[in-house]
Amino acid sequence: MKGIPVLHVEADGIARAWELSLIELHAKGCNVKTEYDKPDDPPSKDATMLITVTDPLGEPMIHKDFPGGPAELQEYVMEVCDGIKDHLVRDPNDAKDTRWEYTYHQRLFQYAVPTLKPFDQIETICQKLAKTSHTRRAQAITWKVWEDNDCYDPACLQSIWCRLLEEAGQPVLSMNVRFRSNDAYKAAFMNIFALVQLQKRIATRITELTGRAVQLGRYCHLADSYHIYGSYFKEFEGRFLGMLQKRTFEQRTLRYEDVRDMMEEATPVILEKARTMGKG
Repeated sequence: MKGIPVLHVEADGIARAWELSLIELHAKGCNVKTEYDKPDDPPSKDATMLITVTDPLGEPMIHKDFPGGPAELQEYVMEVCDGIKDHLVRDPNDAKDTRWEYTYHQRLFQYAVPTLKPFDQIETICQKLAKTSHTRRAQAITWKVWEDNDCYDPACLQSIWCRLLEEAGQPVLSMNVRFRSNDAYKAAFMNIFALVQLQKRIATRITELTGRAVQLGRYCHLADSYHIYGSYFKEFEGRFLGMLQKRTFEQRTLRYEDVRDMMEEATPVILEKARTMGKG
């Protein structure tokens, strides 16, 4: 193949799919420099990657080797699904404001266009699918062409696309997600986990609107640039690859059901932390 490799992995659950994607990327990705490299950093491993998770809620859902723990994962889910850090987004009209360029929650639930009221794109997805289950127009975008082409840190997540399919007399919700750029080792697992939680919430909302229970179908995660930074290689090869031979898959993973209560109990502390962020 000429150009950047196109890789695909498929697995029953999030943890296994993420693990397989890293193994495939490390083995078959190409070497590419990045805009964040320091002079002595080796090039990144990079590929276009499609990850298919056939049972997004299947256990075990959590991989122990993502750089974080259950509390950090809960915080990220709340950031994406609940908007607990939307107050950290900068004012685009204030050149001196150095806060964040965006949050995914803000772009998805309050997509702001100059002179227009914000758009709740997730509610629009739910309404469209509740009205016409086979529509191909149930999508949300994050890119703001008037801002993101020139800002320092533009959104990595680009779009979410959903569709309902009738299976055995029950509606099933599938979701496609596209990233222009995705840090495979440091970010992708948390991205996928949080977006599956969003997929679950969309299914619940459509259930409310239609009165019919909606099940979760497969989750597809497409990253145009799925990469492991060269500066992470030593950590990645020692921590992640080194553990593949030393522990079984069960030892490398956690059941979400086993840590869900602990994660949810961390909510008050997470909310207080988020509230105080950006206050000097």
